[in-house]
Amino acid sequence: MSPTPERMSRVDTAWLRMDCDANLMMIVGIWLLRPRLTVEQVSARVQERLLQYTRFRQKVVHDTMGASWVEDEDFDISRHVVKEVLKPRRGQPAEEALKQRVGELAAEPLDPDRPLWQFRVVEEMDGQSVLIARIHHCIADGIALMSVLFSITDGGKAPPEKAQRPEAEHDFLSDALLKPLTDLMVKAIGMTGTAAAKSMETLARPAAPAQASADVLRMGYQALSDVTAFAMMPDDSRTSLKGKPNGRKHVAWGEPLPLDAVKAAGKALGCSINDVLLSCAAGAIGSYLQAQGDDPAGKEIRAMVPVNLRPLEKAYQLGNRFGLVPLVLPVGIANPIERLYEVRKRMSELKGSYQPLLAFGLLSLAGLFIKPVQNAMLNLFAKKTTAVMTNVPGPSNALKFCGASVERLMFWVPQSGDVGIGVSILTYAGNVQFGLITDDALCPHPQLIIDRFQPEFNKLLVLALMLPWEA
Repeated sequence: MSPTPERMSRVDTAWLRMDCDANLMMIVGIWLLRPRLTVEQVSARVQERLLQYTRFRQKVVHDTMGASWVEDEDFDISRHVVKEVLKPRRGQPAEEALKQRVGELAAEPLDPDRPLWQFRVVEEMDGQSVLIARIHHCIADGIALMSVLFSITDGGKAPPEKAQRPEAEHDFLSDALLKPLTDLMVKAIGMTGTAAAKSMETLARPAAPAQASADVLRMGYQALSDVTAFAMMPDDSRTSLKGKPNGRKHVAWGEPLPLDAVKAAGKALGCSINDVLLSCAAGAIGSYLQAQGDDPAGKEIRAMVPVNLRPLEKAYQLGNRFGLVPLVLPVGIANPIERLYEVRKRMSELKGSYQPLLAFGLLSLAGLFIKPVQNAMLNLFAKKTTAVMTNVPGPSNALKFCGASVERLMFWVPQSGDVGIGVSILTYAGNVQFGLITDDALCPHPQLIIDRFQPEFNKLLVLALMLPWEA
C-alpha cells in the first residue's frame, strides 16, 4: 500500500509556485573536495544518509487546493546523483568553466515528476572534485538545508527518528496572522531572530498569561506601524541592476576573508560582523555601478534579508520557517566609515521589527491562492527590491566528506519575480565567503562586483588599525 500523501504547508506551497521563466526557486551550492571522489562514492553516502530524510524520497503532486508530498515509488538514486564533466573552452581556466556551468544549472529546472533535488559530481578539476547541489526551496530553507547537508558529512548526526516519519505541519503562524490582532498574536509577533523562533513554539502551544496592557498596546502599535511601512515602502533607486531579467544566470565567488579580521575591524569600529559585511557589500555594489557609468551618488537599493524563525535544534524538520526584512543599502555613500555607520543605524532600526513575521504571514496567505493571485501578492516584494541578500553561519571547523576535505563551500540564493541579484554570505572554517548570482540582462559579469568586496573591507581594516589600540 502506498504511503499516505503529506499535505504541503502553505509557505512551502508559495515557494513551489514562485518558479517563473526568469527565476527558479532553487538553492544552488558547491563543495570543493580534496582528494578526488567518484560519483559512486558520493552516491553511496547520499543513499546511506540523505535518504533518511523522507522528504528527499518524495515528489510533489499538485491539486486544486495546493500540493502534497508523495513517495516516489519509482525512486532511482542514479537520477539524483549524476556525473558532471566540465568542458572548458580553449584557454579557459577550470574554475571559470565551473562558474559558467553552475550558472547554467541555476537556470535549468529540476524534473517535476521526481523529488526536487539533484547532486552533480565533477570527479576531476585541478586535483579536486566538485559536488554541485541543486535543491528546490519548497523542500527547506537555507538554515534547514545546512543542517541536512552537514548530517551527511563524516561524523554527521543522523536526523531524529521523527524526521523519518514527518508529522503534519501546523501553519500556526499563518492562522494567527489571518485572525484579528489579539494579545497572543502581538506577543508572538513582537520578536525577531532567536526570540522570534522561540515565540513560534509559544504561539503553537500558548501557556503564559497575556502581557500587561501597556505592553500589548505598545506592541500592537508597532505591529500596525510595520504593516503600514511594509505595504507603503517606496521603490528603491533605479540602477542598471534593476530591470527585467532574461533568465540566463551567472555566478561568481572570490577569495574568502579571515573571520578574525572581520571581527577585529568590527570591534575596533564599534560595529557587528554583519554591519561590516553588509557595508562591504554596499560599497562593492556602489563601486561597480560607478565603474559602469551609473552614478551611485545619493542612491540606495533595497535588499530582502531572510530572518530565521525556527529554533536551530529543530532544523531537521525541514520546510521554510523564515521571514524577510527590507534592508536599504546606502550604495551611494563613498566614505567607508560613513557608510558603515549608516548600515549600523539601519540594522538597529530593524531590531524589534515585526516585519519578518509579517512577511512569513504574507507567504502563508499567498500559498492559499492560485498562482496568478499569489504572483500579484508577491510582486509587492519584487517591484520594490533590487536584490536578495542572505547571511548563513556555517561550521567553525572544516568538514570531511567520504574522507575528503571540504576545502570550500558556497551557495547561491534564488530570486523571485523580476529580482535579478542574489548576494550570499557564508562563514565556514574561520573564513567569510561571498557569492553572487546575477541575471545576464542586469549584470552579465558578477565577478566585477565580487572582486570589489575585499578592497572595500581592506579600507575598513586599515582605518581600524589606525585607531588607538587598547593595552
